[in-house]
Amino acid sequence: MKLLAIRFSAFGDVAMTVPVIDALARRYPALEITVLSRPFMQPLFAGMPANVAFRGVNPGDYKGVAGLFRLFRMLRKEGGYEAVADLHDVLRSKVLRAFFALSGLRTAHIDKGRRGRKLLTRSRQKVLRQLPTSFERYGQVFARLGYPVKTVFRSIYGEGKGDAALFREVAGEAKDGRWIGIAPFAAHRGKALPQETAARLIRLCAERPGWTVFLFGGGERERALLEKWAEGLPNVRPVAGRLKLAGELSLMSHLDVMVSMDSANMHLASLAGVPVVSVWGATHPLAGFMGWGQSVQAAVQADLPCRPCSIFGNRPCLRKDYACLAGLTAWQVLRRVESLLPQSEE
Repeated sequence: MKLLAIRFSAFGDVAMTVPVIDALARRYPALEITVLSRPFMQPLFAGMPANVAFRGVNPGDYKGVAGLFRLFRMLRKEGGYEAVADLHDVLRSKVLRAFFALSGLRTAHIDKGRRGRKLLTRSRQKVLRQLPTSFERYGQVFARLGYPVKTVFRSIYGEGKGDAALFREVAGEAKDGRWIGIAPFAAHRGKALPQETAARLIRLCAERPGWTVFLFGGGERERALLEKWAEGLPNVRPVAGRLKLAGELSLMSHLDVMVSMDSANMHLASLAGVPVVSVWGATHPLAGFMGWGQSVQAAVQADLPCRPCSIFGNRPCLRKDYACLAGLTAWQVLRRVESLLPQSEE
């Protein structure tokens, strides 16, 4: 049996497929699974069981219905698939799975629970209940295709850690003391720490004896900010732009704690088996996007009646002041980091 699993973006959502697909592959070793996603996502699936393959595709190369039909024909020819799991359910994947369905294949797609999300984020009379996690929603897709699975997952490195050679140029020869990661950015303002708070947190962590702080981010603007915040702090090391994804994942696996917003880095660190202090603003863990294996007790969030106001953090703040993030302090985050460090090693 050959199964095609489709999830093109976003980064964090693709990362959240990893524990489920890994568990699926181990539960059904005779099932041949191909993951269809953007090429740069490949390192996320590098440690999968032998019955999982990765197929990288740039969706921009297959625009419109004609382009997607061309992609369908190519996949149909090279894969010999018998079932399709649409883990994305956007227009592009809907059209693609429709072509497979018309050719006689079994298909199933994710239920994103849009009504529950609306009730959770509406401005008045919010229904504050835990929605199914993305891991559960992905699992439901495979169950509909006849492959129910219980997701059991430790790390993309199993019980071990990533290859230190992949990040030696940033971290040096050997680990000494505590390694703390900080990823203060997010795609939307409603999920990102204010710059002043982020800079203060970095300075506070740098002042802790024996701590080395690694700063994660992406893009020229974020890279420049991280470099600026690291100036004069010899134990603070910006990672952005210096390592490839495989190197960042490997470094994360050696961290003691990662600090991240509700963003891709939370999920990457979770896949690397690292405790995460997650910071939430306009979004909320109730929406089902907490990183794999992470605890809400380790989350930092403000208790405001307007939260959550957004699933993805992309809605403008109704209060105009982003109090959900502006009201958080660097000390709050630092104390949560310290609470996750083993006391016996203090």
